[in-house]
Amino acid sequence: MAVRSATINVMAAAALKAARGLIRDFGEVEQLQVSVKGPGDFVSAADLKAEKTLRVELGKARPSYGFLMEEGGAEIGSDKHHRWLVDPLDGTTNFLHGIPHFAISIALERDGEIIAGVIYEPVRDEMFWAEKGAGAFHNDRRLRVSARRQLAESLIGTGIPFAGRGDHLRYLDTLAAVMAATSGVRRMGVASLDLAFVAAGRFDGYWEFNLRPWDIAAGILIVREAGGYVTDLDGGHAMLATGDVLAANDHVHQPLAQLLKAARRGAAAN
Repeated sequence: MAVRSATINVMAAAALKAARGLIRDFGEVEQLQVSVKGPGDFVSAADLKAEKTLRVELGKARPSYGFLMEEGGAEIGSDKHHRWLVDPLDGTTNFLHGIPHFAISIALERDGEIIAGVIYEPVRDEMFWAEKGAGAFHNDRRLRVSARRQLAESLIGTGIPFAGRGDHLRYLDTLAAVMAATSGVRRMGVASLDLAFVAAGRFDGYWEFNLRPWDIAAGILIVREAGGYVTDLDGGHAMLATGDVLAANDHVHQPLAQLLKAARRGAAAN
């Protein structure tokens, strides 16, 4: 059985407590009060309540740490070395449409490096977690990325830009290239879980543009600790800054990166 550290226990307990409220609200999704932030970008009462719960629970356990939260923004703590990156409801659109696929994502950053991550999917009670150097786990089972070697046999996850967000034509060029070269592409609508699925071997790879740090911080560490590779679309490691991410197993990452690079280059030339 996997042994969880005190840090992971704090993160998991906070996620479980916030999830109880999300599950209650998901059961009454049609009655939620929803405010509109912008085209296709919704904030629900459930989202705000979950973030408050996470802020209280994490703050109680580590009162000196800072925060970077989807709704609450940045809070500087007295400990300048540590910061929580929190997405209380990744997959808000799924949630509001009654689709049972959403997650809570929490990462811990130390001096700019992600050292712990938890992604919790409440509907199926799936906890994905990792600490730097200690491996990645699904509940209590060790995670490993898939072993597929050929892009043609691979199932790839992605995220599609929606109204008011992202460069749609740029994305469609990459989608067309990946569709033609793989066994399938899936768009699930939850970036954190897409990364967790790569770590679990459910996806062989995943790419997306224009994400936020709280969307991907925990998932980046979980994929790496499961033996996968994560870079930005240029092969660098500025994912949290650029919002562009490519994750895959060690066999698929390079050919997928080359495919995406060629598609982007072709789009820029047109």
